[in-house]
Order: sequence, then C-alpha cells, then structure tokens
Amino acid sequence: MKKNMGSVDRIIRFTLAIIITALYFAHIINGTVALVLLVVVGILILTSFFGFCPLYFPFGISTKKPKQD
Repeated sequence: MKKNMGSVDRIIRFTLAIIITALYFAHIINGTVALVLLVVVGILILTSFFGFCPLYFPFGISTKKPKQD
C-alpha cells in the first residue's frame, strides 16, 4: 500500500472520528444511525493511521505532497 493521504487529510479524518465518538457517548446520536457512524469512525481511524484511502486509489487521487529532491 502506497500512502496517498497527506497530513491535513489524516488530521481531518481523525478529528471527525473523535467528534462522532463524542456525540455517541453523549447520547446525541443513537440507534441505527449511531451504529452506521461507528463503522464510519472505524474506517476513518484506520485510514488516518495507515495513510492510505482505498477510495482514492482507483481514481488516482493523492493528497500527499510529492517528495522534493
């Protein structure tokens, strides 16, 4: 897996995951919506830690800055 996410993209995803988790534990979201969003949180955390987004890959999208020599 070649990394295709920049640091800003990773920080935004991780921040969204924290916000959604806080909403869940504050009982603001519940039921089926909460379960779906918790799955999304898991995906956001995994992609932010690995720096690879599988949805970016087929389209050739990369938010990572190219290396400067």
